[in-house]
Amino acid sequence: MSYGQGNGPGRPRYNPTRKMPQPYDEQRGHRPPPYVPERVPPYEPPSRHQGPSRHEGPSRPPSRPGGPPSDRGAGHPPPPPRRKRRKGRIALIVFAVIIALIGGTWVYLETSLNHVAALTDYPGRPAQGAGTNWLIVGSDSREDLSAADEDRLATGDAKGKRTDTIMLMHLPDNDTKPTLVSLLRDSYRDIPGKGKNKLNAAYAFGGAPLLARTVEQSTGLRLDHYIEIGFGGFADVVDAVGGVEMCLPAPIDDPLAGINLPAGCQELDGANALGYVRTRKGPRADLDRVIRQRQFIAALTDKATSFGTLVNPFRLFPLLGSAPDAVTLDDGDHLHNLPGLAFAMGAGDGLVTTTVPIGATPTVKGVGSVVLWDDKKAPRLFDALRTDTAVPADVIVAPPK
Repeated sequence: MSYGQGNGPGRPRYNPTRKMPQPYDEQRGHRPPPYVPERVPPYEPPSRHQGPSRHEGPSRPPSRPGGPPSDRGAGHPPPPPRRKRRKGRIALIVFAVIIALIGGTWVYLETSLNHVAALTDYPGRPAQGAGTNWLIVGSDSREDLSAADEDRLATGDAKGKRTDTIMLMHLPDNDTKPTLVSLLRDSYRDIPGKGKNKLNAAYAFGGAPLLARTVEQSTGLRLDHYIEIGFGGFADVVDAVGGVEMCLPAPIDDPLAGINLPAGCQELDGANALGYVRTRKGPRADLDRVIRQRQFIAALTDKATSFGTLVNPFRLFPLLGSAPDAVTLDDGDHLHNLPGLAFAMGAGDGLVTTTVPIGATPTVKGVGSVVLWDDKKAPRLFDALRTDTAVPADVIVAPPK
């Protein structure tokens, strides 16, 4: 009987030194798997308690440097760096602080601005027309000025309320240009309940409400907003923005206004700026003054709302601090109404500026020298504003060249 050994036919002879083929022998087309080194955890010095207790479960994988323990295996991406998450949180905090600062400033100004019941309803009030109308008043009241302020600003010691500046700003609803109209303070108009007198007498008799009513009935335009700027506040605003540059074609020396300005371009501080818009020096007296007023207020508005002022805390915060004392609005007006007015004021060539066309300048007994409006051109001017049409060129009183 054979047991698989021997040298029978067809059987290989047994050779104890022969190497048997292996499962991954290259002769059979097999290759050994690539060598994968064993992952060895980083060395950690032994702690006081050597190893886990019998009650603890299996140990967790070792921690990555700079991060918490991870169960991620080989081939998984590492967690995002903490630095990126920290930068995101810082940016979010900065954004929240900016929003809070803007909101707080808005609330402060909204609650700090002065208000007066200037625009009131009455029988026969003009109907609402197209566009939006602002009445802009410069008050020369000395009520809130100390003796030192009166001396510094050369305001004199006149008592009561008066106004040196009366302007009408029309903001259209279409693509026609906004129009700024100066209403001469010596305009001879009907003042409700007071008879005929100079326009600025309406403010002296009844303050903002009577002046607004007189302007409405004289122009046929319904006023939508009212803004008043006082003596001291005006000078403080100019100083807060670092002065306003004006170019004078000729020198102005007016001791009554407290100014002695040379010809040429120069930066006016608060006191000089106030004297500049108040002086009546010039060959045309009030006509020259209203032109200076329009030019200066436009320049002041443009600088106060410029990028350089808004990003400079040494100008912005003094401006915000002086604005509440400078500005008085109608009871129905709010802070969000002002940007439209400021944008139109700084429109440059996109703003039409004029004075109400003048018909004559007689002297009236008991009143003095007055200004009569042109009874044909003035109505055409106000009709154009009421209907949002372009102001006819022949009714625009242009400044002298």
